[in-house]
Amino acid sequence: MSWLFGAGRMRSIRGTLMAWLVPTFLAVALASAGLSYRMVTHMAAGFLDDQMVQLGDAMARQGHPGQAPELSAEGVHGRGLYVLQFFGADGQPLMASWDGVVARRMPHPGLQDLEDSGQHWRVYAAATRDGQMVQVLQSASFRAGLAFGRAGEAALPVLLLLPLSMLVLWGVVRAISGRLRSIGQQAAQQDAQSIAELPLERVPEEIRPLVVSFNHLLARLRDSFAAQRLFVQDAAHELRTPIAAVGLQLENLREDLAAGPAAQHFQQLEAGVGRAKRLVDQLLKMSRQEAAAADSGASVDVQAHVRESIHTLIALADQRRIDLGLVAPESLGPLRLGCSAGDLRSALDNLIENALRYTPEGGVVDVRLVDTPGRTVVEVVDTGPGIAPELLGRVFDRFYRVPGSAPGGSGLGLAIAQAAAQRCGLQLSLHNRDDRSGLIARLESAG
Repeated sequence: MSWLFGAGRMRSIRGTLMAWLVPTFLAVALASAGLSYRMVTHMAAGFLDDQMVQLGDAMARQGHPGQAPELSAEGVHGRGLYVLQFFGADGQPLMASWDGVVARRMPHPGLQDLEDSGQHWRVYAAATRDGQMVQVLQSASFRAGLAFGRAGEAALPVLLLLPLSMLVLWGVVRAISGRLRSIGQQAAQQDAQSIAELPLERVPEEIRPLVVSFNHLLARLRDSFAAQRLFVQDAAHELRTPIAAVGLQLENLREDLAAGPAAQHFQQLEAGVGRAKRLVDQLLKMSRQEAAAADSGASVDVQAHVRESIHTLIALADQRRIDLGLVAPESLGPLRLGCSAGDLRSALDNLIENALRYTPEGGVVDVRLVDTPGRTVVEVVDTGPGIAPELLGRVFDRFYRVPGSAPGGSGLGLAIAQAAAQRCGLQLSLHNRDDRSGLIARLESAG
């Protein structure tokens, strides 16, 4: 079938169908119009010939009519009136109803054509019993015009229905391509948190096997993601207990170690165990978030959750001697967001905790509620070192840590915050401050 679609890259199905069906419709319509013209022309000519034969035979039986009514050029050429001519047995003209055409006796009876002074005539000649000749003439231009008019009337419905049929064809093709586009949009909406089979209702039979195969692929992909999350959860659970036990043993050993190199090595070991414990906690939190479906129908109070996050992390801020506070305009009204409360808290907690860990001691972390009509905007602004512009796009990758970062991080905080923000319908972006060193983490709704 390469000849049908071309040897190169296939265009859209709608374009291919229209490119082939429209010329086909045009060819069929033109052929139908031509055939109708030919058939109607033949029928009109036969009908007019029959009338001429009947009139000529009647006049031949009647004989010489005497004085025939005179005709005009308008009647002969415009209305197709018949011209009568009588000739004697010797061939001499006896009578003519109109002198606009030469009185010329035809060589033999029957239907035939005559050309006189550039004008064409259809002639029927009939012989009488006494050897005279009766001739009935009709203008060929009138016959052609009449046949053309009748043929046009016959072909007109076909020509009028052609645009309508093409419009219907375009609508059908557009509906089919729209359905295919809808299937593609449904497939594009799939993500790791909500993988569902595509519905088979209203799917064309020719596309159904493809959609069924794609659904099988989605099912295998969903099972793979579920197995991955289950593995992470199981691994995190299994690692949590031994790491906690090691942490307790280290707590017990701290009192027995004297100052010196051994104490320094012990502190490094304790920091490594603390980082491992934090990593396991973050992995467990991430897998639980991915497994849970966001409750988009719930309406949560953004300001209340911001205050709760600040209250939860105020101990970490005091430990690092960081000024953590809330900045909100007095005119700011209530902020409601259709989102899971757990996802919103996860995004806020991770952003604030991330700012507290990377801001030097004695710094400032402000959580700002921005008064933007029609939008929910929350900013976490710190006085830390910021992030190099070329690395801003990578810090959301799992386990990625900015070179030179303080020890203890796991590289999962921003990834967890971004995933939670997306489930809340929020966009998370990072920008370096313009007024001084520091980072601005901005959560913003679509409006």
